[in-house]
Amino acid sequence: MEEATQVISYVAYLLPAIVVGLIAYFFFKGHTANEEGRRRYLVQKEAQKQVLPLRLQAYERITLFLERIDPKKLLIRVKPFSDAKDDYESLLVKNIEQEYDHNLTQQIYITPECWNLINAAKNATIHIIRQAAMNEKNSDVDKMREWLLQHFMEEISPSQKAMAFVKKEVSELF
Repeated sequence: MEEATQVISYVAYLLPAIVVGLIAYFFFKGHTANEEGRRRYLVQKEAQKQVLPLRLQAYERITLFLERIDPKKLLIRVKPFSDAKDDYESLLVKNIEQEYDHNLTQQIYITPECWNLINAAKNATIHIIRQAAMNEKNSDVDKMREWLLQHFMEEISPSQKAMAFVKKEVSELF
């Protein structure tokens, strides 16, 4: 009986210590997790200060790319060097591809959705140019240019659609 009393007294002394130990463990575990989250936040905030200007510059370059491949501006900037509409088609497509290649690295700084839309705008523009070159009504370069300009006066160009998305995405950065 004396041993049972002694065991109960030991348990009575140990029970508060165990409870205090468990409370301290969970307190320090929560505190450590909170500190880790705070450190991660500060590192991310510091990185954001450095990355934001690069992202904005990428969006600026993508905007310039979209402006340069807009058919209304492209047709004015790139003049035909012969009367063959196939040569002019190749020249326009080559110009678009060169602009694209020049801005290819910007995809690192923009969202995948935006980059996919920019690719789609580029491909749609090339498709419409090829469509104009294959159109039987466009017998020469001047008629092809006229058809393209008329087409994009009536419809919103793929570049303008992509530009609207880019503007929306940039506005979400702030």
